[in-house]
Amino acid sequence: MTSVVLPHMSAVSFSDVSKSYPSSRGTVQALQSVSFDIEAGEFFGLLGPNGAGKTTLISILAGLARATSGRVLVHGSDVQADYQAARRQLGVVPQELVFDPFFNVREALRIQSGYFGIQRNDAWIDELLEGLGLADKANANMRQLSGGMKRRVLIAQALVHKPPVIVLDEPTAGVDVELRQTLWQFISDLNKRLGSTVLLTTHYLEEAEALCGRIAMLKQGRVVALESTSALLARAASNVLRFKTDALLPTDLAVQARITGRVVQLPANDALAVERILARLREAGVVPEDIEIRKADLEDVFLELTGAQPRQTAPAEVPA
Repeated sequence: MTSVVLPHMSAVSFSDVSKSYPSSRGTVQALQSVSFDIEAGEFFGLLGPNGAGKTTLISILAGLARATSGRVLVHGSDVQADYQAARRQLGVVPQELVFDPFFNVREALRIQSGYFGIQRNDAWIDELLEGLGLADKANANMRQLSGGMKRRVLIAQALVHKPPVIVLDEPTAGVDVELRQTLWQFISDLNKRLGSTVLLTTHYLEEAEALCGRIAMLKQGRVVALESTSALLARAASNVLRFKTDALLPTDLAVQARITGRVVQLPANDALAVERILARLREAGVVPEDIEIRKADLEDVFLELTGAQPRQTAPAEVPA
């Protein structure tokens, strides 16, 4: 008996996706021939500076915007031609805080379940409430919640129908450290235990480095890198010289430096490069403090490929 070989099907497939907008200055090309696949069970990162096209791509994936050309599939369902089937397989956490002020948390999750034709799923709702630190807020009105708690409810709403593909569009932007840790623990567990596919956009590159097995980087609507995280890290300079100073750097060093407040970081491939930098600082009368050498990270690769300065690694504290 001849066995039948079924065709391979990715969890998400972007095929030659382009998007343009008319503007007063002509046509704005937000996406240009973007193509990549995300395999089932992957924890995948989508990175890029502001305006690179990340949110536009996710809006097309979620059916909130229509591509000018190209095709997007979710487990084989076209997001335009078969919208309902594609949308059922997606759980999207948007950047914006959008909530209904007339219901408590549990009611909001039950109503969201109803949109997908799901009833009597209180056991799963309880698991979401517990996993996202919302158990003691289950009967609280949405209007009474802090910004961090509202963000947790948005995440729970996106997961209430147990979607095989979870899309997180900057879910930890401007939230407290506790929520970040709670969220990543819960999402990582879903990824490992249930095999959920996760697509993450974030400006906090240490999150992407720690969580994502593979990463696509966008710049001006084009894919400029699509590799495993380890392969991207291998692109970077082997070492970075890090120190603190209140003084202005000489111009030849300043153009290479990543500067955050008093902290300066410069690529330094070997001991000779370190010595040259320190010698140049002495010549310029700059006294470095707390000197250390570290391995290059994903932020170094990001800056090299996109030429953009990402957001600082420590997010602003917001009450949970």
